[in-house]
Formats: sequence, C-alpha cells, structure tokens
Amino acid sequence: MHNDAAWYEQQYNPRASVPNFQEIFDGWDARSAAALQRFDGNGDVPYGAHPMQTLDVWRARGEARAALMFIHGGYWRTLDKKPFSFLAPAFVDAGVTVFNINYALSPSVTLEEIVRQVVQAGAWIWRNGGHFGAPRDRLFVAGHSAGGHLAAMMLAALWPVYASDLPKKVFQGALSVSGVHDLRPIVHCDFLRADVPLDLATARRLSPALLPPATDARLYTSLGGDEPEAFHEQARALAKAWSGIFAADIPMPGENHFTVIERLGDPASALHRGALRMMGLE
Repeated sequence: MHNDAAWYEQQYNPRASVPNFQEIFDGWDARSAAALQRFDGNGDVPYGAHPMQTLDVWRARGEARAALMFIHGGYWRTLDKKPFSFLAPAFVDAGVTVFNINYALSPSVTLEEIVRQVVQAGAWIWRNGGHFGAPRDRLFVAGHSAGGHLAAMMLAALWPVYASDLPKKVFQGALSVSGVHDLRPIVHCDFLRADVPLDLATARRLSPALLPPATDARLYTSLGGDEPEAFHEQARALAKAWSGIFAADIPMPGENHFTVIERLGDPASALHRGALRMMGLE
C-alpha cells in the first residue's frame, strides 16, 4: 500500500482528475430532465423501509426481453438516481425494463447497510418485477463507480441465505463500470474518511475481489481509457479473482471516469452494445 495521501487523492478521487466534472454533471441533469418529461413508468416506488429506498421503473417498449437494475455511483456518499435517468430510454427502446434505484448514503448509514439495501432492491425486483412486465429469469445488474462495486457484490450475494424464497441466482449477469472492487485502498483515502468511515476488516468483508462469486452469472467490466491507473487495476483485480465467470472487459478509449457512463445510454457505443450482449440481446 502507498503511504502518500496525494497519491490516493490523484488515483482515487475522480473529481481531482476531471476538473470539469461539474459541467459533466450539469449535462446529466439536463439530459435526464428531458428523458423524464417522456417518462412512462412508475417513479419513486418504495422497495424498503428507509425513505431513500425507492426506485424508478422504466417499462420496456413492447414485451420486455430482459430487465436491468442500475445502481448510481458517488462513492456511496453522494448523488442520486435522478441524474442517471438519461441512461434508460435506449434500453427501453431495446426491449429492456430498467429499474433505476436509490439507496441511503454514507455516513447516515454504514457501507454494510448500503450493500444490504441494494440486496433488498434486487430481491424486491425479483419478487415484483413481473407486475411491470419484467421477466425475473432475465434480470441483470449494472452500476457505475461505487455502483459498480455494488453491482459486483450482487454476484457474491448468498440470496437463499438472505431470504428462503429467493433462488441462488437472482441476477444472470453484472456489468461494473469503473467499479471499486478491492476496498482496502479506500481506507487510506483522506478525502473520503469523514463520509465513508471504513476499517480494513470491513473493507475486506465488502470487497468483491476478495469474495467468491456465488453462481456462474457472468461478469463484465468497463472503464474509461483515461481513468487513473488505480481504476484499471481495480478492474483487473476482479477479472483475475473471478476468472471463472469473467466474460469480457469493454474498452472505452478516450473516456474519463464520468464521461464513460454516458456511453451506457448511447445506442451506438460499445458499452451499450456490450450491456445488450450481456443480456443476450445482441
């Protein structure tokens, strides 16, 4: 491990390496506001007891061929589902019902509780997705940054232990975009310490790269070519640890930590096509 606080800041704080991040966020807001004007689904559906445990259901155009749970990033401490609404329409047009979820943020809850809430969201969608025309045997998950970590954790979840009515394999595949898969370096990130208190024991317990996958559900990774080396190492670490289920990395040259997720909602991009391929739709 490095001992230099500046190294962790440069490698793990995307806002430090992408100076115009606010401009990018403003673009997400504008595109999502436009998408929400055409929203034909169910908004802020509760999936748990916490006020933040809500999701938006974007119904597939025509009969749903698959369902996708999307988990936003923000280092478990910021952001919200709403700015990522712009990702849904391209999937809706491709016959995918999208569940865009919120979860409580750290430090108001622990990182362990955030993982539990996302597990609860997955269980809720598996049980209730059929009410929205979503096929529960064709359920997939994707997430960005901290959401990539949470998406990978869904493939390590022991679903029948969580609830006896659940199958061993709730999700058929996961896509982690710019995910953090080994949380041990996060313990050393000064810029996160106040908001995401984490010790090494908890970091190990909540690191997908240090856990076995629970099923043969396929894992996909992607990240921007211009992201710091630490994020590339995070992707390689999970691919190596989960070599038995690793399907593919989707290279996105020229993209940074924030612009890469925009490509997920672009039907012409390799990332969007890769997500469709994960779902058996391309």
